[in-house]
Amino acid sequence: MMTGRFRFPIRLKILVTLLSVITVVVSLIIMTMANLFNTDKTTYIRDLTSVIALHVAEETDSLLRSYHERLGAFAAPVHDSQLSAKRKAEMIETLFNNFQDFVAVSVREEKGEPVVIYDAKTLKSAALTIKDLNQILSGQALTPALIQSVPIYTANATVTPELPMLLVATTIAAPNGGKPAIIAGLVRLDALLRLATRPSAFQVFIVDSEGALLVDSDRERIATRTVADWIPELGRLGGQQHLLGTTIEYEYQGKPTIGGFAPVESSGLLVGVQIPKAAAYVTARALLNNLVLLSLGLLVATALISIFLAHRLTRPLERLTEAARQVGKGDFNISVASSSKDEIGMLSGSFNQMATELRKRLDDLRRAQAALVQSEKMSAFGQLSAGIAHEVKNPLAGILGHAQLCLRKLKKGDALFDYLTIIEHETKRCTDIIANLMKFARQEKLEHEPLDLNEVVRQAMAIVDHQLTINNVKIELKLAMKLPPIHGNANQLQQVLMNFAINAQQAFDGNPGIVRITTEQRDDDKVLLVFADNGPGIPADIRAKVFEPFFTTKAAGKGTGLGLSVTYGIIKDHHGEIKLESELGVGTAFIMSFPAIVDQVVMQSTAA
Repeated sequence: MMTGRFRFPIRLKILVTLLSVITVVVSLIIMTMANLFNTDKTTYIRDLTSVIALHVAEETDSLLRSYHERLGAFAAPVHDSQLSAKRKAEMIETLFNNFQDFVAVSVREEKGEPVVIYDAKTLKSAALTIKDLNQILSGQALTPALIQSVPIYTANATVTPELPMLLVATTIAAPNGGKPAIIAGLVRLDALLRLATRPSAFQVFIVDSEGALLVDSDRERIATRTVADWIPELGRLGGQQHLLGTTIEYEYQGKPTIGGFAPVESSGLLVGVQIPKAAAYVTARALLNNLVLLSLGLLVATALISIFLAHRLTRPLERLTEAARQVGKGDFNISVASSSKDEIGMLSGSFNQMATELRKRLDDLRRAQAALVQSEKMSAFGQLSAGIAHEVKNPLAGILGHAQLCLRKLKKGDALFDYLTIIEHETKRCTDIIANLMKFARQEKLEHEPLDLNEVVRQAMAIVDHQLTINNVKIELKLAMKLPPIHGNANQLQQVLMNFAINAQQAFDGNPGIVRITTEQRDDDKVLLVFADNGPGIPADIRAKVFEPFFTTKAAGKGTGLGLSVTYGIIKDHHGEIKLESELGVGTAFIMSFPAIVDQVVMQSTAA
């Protein structure tokens, strides 16, 4: 037996099985949900970038149109010749106060120097001079044709990150009927920058018709007019003025990015809204983390429930195992309790039934073993008796013969005659004892013949009737009618009945009593003979010894202890069975059964 072999209990098998199934199912659910959510989230992000780009483009267009209208307001005081210089200055100051986004305005006719009005405080705060301002305006190379090519002309006019500016230009009719005058305004980008930074999770930027950044969260890139070269097909996107919105995917700073683009209707600007593609997975990862935590909780709960269920399932099996070990050790007085109505409950019930049956079988085996021991003891004594009887029988025959020869030569009344008579009587008694021993040992075989058991009972009781009557013992016979005959020896069976009768009379010890003898035919082709009395009964501790040779409860000299031993041998010699039943204060019964001669009964019935 390999005691060190690893055991894998069934509860662990149940636990591992349930956890494996749940893990696989939950993993499939998580993967499916994560994929579906990721696909849905990616689609949502793509749509959202396009929608945000459209909204920003609409608001940018609205803002540019307001700048364009306000720019026309500056043209009136500049061209009105009827206004005094003081009045013009007051009106222009009022306009700058009302339109605080404007930094400077330049009006230039076809012939003549440009007239520049500006907000000195703003220039000073940005460390710019009027010379810088003129350089900015002169560097744009504005012409009426260029300005009129789009509804609202715009351009990047930023020279320092501290003051990002946008150039807005338009044309107005000249007062003398000549070519249109050009009016250009430098506008702060603060409003557009606020508009671009409003969606916190998205990066919003605006590029001009050349692809350079006009609005961006990095003002340095605005000042340097960085080209948005990371956007594929930028020229195609900027040229489609009637495009409602486009979403594309590309690489930005080495990261996969989703970008949405929409043109500004009133200018050649293009609004871009981009977000790292990984941002689409942020919520998915949060969902995935929640699902993982939920799954772990589910696995822990499943493990606890599995352990509980496995314990409930395997505990009865463990009790059955322990009970089986006890049964294996020979302890059949064991019962396994089980309240369940399932297969384990049925198994426990079957085990208890098996233990009960084994206990009964063990009791039967012990009784059979006791009977076998008794039979072996009787057989051993029979062999011993046979040897003793053989050695003693011949000397006793010689003594008896010589005593009888001497008695023939003597007359009664002679003292020697009386002594020889005693010798003859005692020698015959010893011969009878030896004969009984020989019968018990089955050394002497007698002829068996069909006989009527009822007649044997009547003859035996007739012999002992007088002795039992004078000792106040009454004989009652209850003999069955039409009892089938048995094979046997009448003399031996009479000896058995007489022995029972004498023993019963002696057991009454002078007290009145009843001896009942019953015969009947059983259904198994057996003839039953019962000898019962209502005497004091036999104590339980000596019942198993009554058939042992030389065992007696009588006083010394009143019995040899061979009577019931010889009886036992006679019954066995007749192929019968004998059983003793006794109860103290109630009585004793010897129950004997003999095989019936059924065929002969049928023949007699037919003959009759």
